[in-house]
Amino acid sequence: MEWREVVENPNLNDLPFKIELNEYGKIVMNPVKVAHSLFQPRISNIMEAMREDGTTLTECAIWTKKGTKVADVAWASFEVVDVIRDETEASIAPEVCVEILSISNTEDEIKEKRKLYFGRGAKEVWICDEYGRMSFYSLRKKLKRSLLFPSFPVKVELRKPKA
Repeated sequence: MEWREVVENPNLNDLPFKIELNEYGKIVMNPVKVAHSLFQPRISNIMEAMREDGTTLTECAIWTKKGTKVADVAWASFEVVDVIRDETEASIAPEVCVEILSISNTEDEIKEKRKLYFGRGAKEVWICDEYGRMSFYSLRKKLKRSLLFPSFPVKVELRKPKA
């Protein structure tokens, strides 16, 4: 199966799971908890507020050599957006790809996703654990902070701080 077929299949439109394709074109489904859905907009909103030279994407489908993977949140410069805007799945990865861990994710799966996103051109891959703790990676190493978003918090709170 190809990603275009997944997107066009009406039976797959309203599934309560995040779906991806593996390297054999088979659907992989990942159930998520409510916290996963809460972290997505928080991360996206923080990123949007920090940079004006690009935009965030949620559930961004990215073609990789091992099937279509879907970044929970991504940030792409407007140059990358111009390339991928009309694609069914992104032919190149946004500069930042974020995975929010769910109970079904394994450490090996996340390591592989990082590698796959970097293989499609991502500059950084971020991982958000179930408590909002962030890990930042460049192609070569784990980072203390994001290089592209240096003031991004190392822990994402689900509630906005009071003014």
